Amino acid sequence: MNPTRADLEAARGATIDDVLGPGLDVLFCGINPGLYSAATGHHFARPGNRFWPALHLSGFVPRRLAPGEQHLLPSYGLGITNIVPRATARADELSAEEIRAGGVRLARLVEETGPRTLAVAGVSAYRVAFGRPRAKIGPQDDMIGDVALWVLPNPSGLNASYQLDRLAEDFASLRRAIESLPCRRR
Repeated sequence: MNPTRADLEAARGATIDDVLGPGLDVLFCGINPGLYSAATGHHFARPGNRFWPALHLSGFVPRRLAPGEQHLLPSYGLGITNIVPRATARADELSAEEIRAGGVRLARLVEETGPRTLAVAGVSAYRVAFGRPRAKIGPQDDMIGDVALWVLPNPSGLNASYQLDRLAEDFASLRRAIESLPCRRR
């Protein structure tokens, strides 16, 4: 489905269900859903978003999945959520207070679901959500309980400083780190 302009406007403020499952290796976390994603009900759905290609090129999944196949992610040990659940046209429409509150909500979700790693896609939002103004892309020193934290570049097409090959390599670094951890039963 290609949403119309009216569909996009109607999606403002809407939410998308998290993609969760037991024993996740990685819970990927976007900043918040865009209007296109909210209109379709699928995470990272806007054409030009590089999440799905990077997920495949990094070796997390054996083929490029379409956003409409997000329900398959838990079978690969992967899930998706957002810092802030409400959809906006641009992430800069979110207030710092809303992002900080989203960080608290996200920490609760991580404690409840227990993924091995939380990977936040967007270093600026991570800095605000977790009060870490100097955080950089890659593994973080902090943890949520026993859950490791990792920051990935924002895969949005608006993030022109990261081309797909560089983005896929950052995703692959996360995958290799997960693979080096002791095995966990699912």
